[in-house]
Amino acid sequence: MRNTSKLFALFFIVVVSANTYGQRTTASGPKNPVIIIPGITGSNLWNKKTNKEVWFKLTRAKDDDIRLPMSPNLDQNRDMLESRDIIRSVKIASFLPEIEIYERLIYALETRGGYHEAKWDDSGKNAAQDSFFVFPYDWRRDNVENARLLIKRIETLKAKLKKPNLKFNVIAHSMGGLIARYAAMYGDADIPSGAIQPSWAGAKDLDKIFLLGTPNDGSILALRALLQGQTISNTLPIPILQTFTRFDAFTIPSIFQMLPTDGGMTVYDENFKPLKIDVYDPNAWDEYDWSIWDDPEYNERFSIEERKNARPYFLAALARARRFQEAIRAVRPGKPPIGFYLIGGDCKETATAAVVLWDEKHKRWETMIRPRSFTRTDGTRVTEEEVKAKLTSKGDGTVTLQSLIDALAPVDLRNSYLPVAGDMFQCEDHTRLVSNAEIQDKLLALLK
Repeated sequence: MRNTSKLFALFFIVVVSANTYGQRTTASGPKNPVIIIPGITGSNLWNKKTNKEVWFKLTRAKDDDIRLPMSPNLDQNRDMLESRDIIRSVKIASFLPEIEIYERLIYALETRGGYHEAKWDDSGKNAAQDSFFVFPYDWRRDNVENARLLIKRIETLKAKLKKPNLKFNVIAHSMGGLIARYAAMYGDADIPSGAIQPSWAGAKDLDKIFLLGTPNDGSILALRALLQGQTISNTLPIPILQTFTRFDAFTIPSIFQMLPTDGGMTVYDENFKPLKIDVYDPNAWDEYDWSIWDDPEYNERFSIEERKNARPYFLAALARARRFQEAIRAVRPGKPPIGFYLIGGDCKETATAAVVLWDEKHKRWETMIRPRSFTRTDGTRVTEEEVKAKLTSKGDGTVTLQSLIDALAPVDLRNSYLPVAGDMFQCEDHTRLVSNAEIQDKLLALLK
């Protein structure tokens, strides 16, 4: 086995889904097929025109920008990139070993679980027997779109196999868990207009859902990516280039859909007094200088046409993100037909809040998410440890434990309810949740 190291700081999460009432397999009989859903950035991207891999690459050609086009019609904002596989491992340099991402999980399913990998277009009799499928997807696009794509692939395969009652277990990482949740709650349907109530249409296709490090209550790292971009230099033992800038992130609707809810993020003033900020309100972005057009490099980084479309696109992406969060928190009377298993880390310092500070020199607000010392306007010095105590909580280093479990609490405590069939928390890093041997053993036992 090759060395394992964490690669992406932004939300690599695997989600597994579980149905509490479907047929169960036994240890001696055939096992339900498994689907692996990677997290954001966990699928490769290829240029259909040049047939070259664009993501993950340390350097990219100028015509291989990962930015999506911008317009208020989010569904039409498409380019020439497509996903062909999940990222199993990556090669940073010829003199370094490959870094495993999802390969170790696949290896465990094959060697210890008795599964074999099957393809979505396989109609052979063994395609759904003791098999697993990977679900690569364009992680830049709308989570609802990808959830519907998942259901379409499942139902197409079931029709080919002539097995209408077949159900799948799902292992999903990070944002992949949000995709699995939506697929379970609404099947192949868009977000309902007006009042939202889940149909649980996905229950006919899904049996068990395991959420590994899923940001069920959002993550402030989504806000950080939109304000500062995302780097992976602090997660690898070698210097490395930035994965994408805030200008790239701005064009990616799925990042907006992982913004924290009002319960998932706290923003403080310089005295650590909580502020009432609705992160889904565009006026808050203008008020606190979060808007992309407030960036000094805005005119340089975006063309005239892009600048023309930036605000209409932003309003559409933010409104869609709010509706997505409302959809996965919606409640239907009675016990939901699918149960969920929660798996996450509980010991790493994880970003959970921000401080907004007035920059008198530049006459603008500065948002601090990475803890550091600062001086209040009255001259009081605040230490980095004091800031860290306010801005971090326990989790897996990327997703807080609170975000993993909070949105799944009983109805009388939260606005949403997903039945928790089981959980497992241990001291592990976000990206290593899928490669941890103890977690894999737990998964393999529950998949039977």
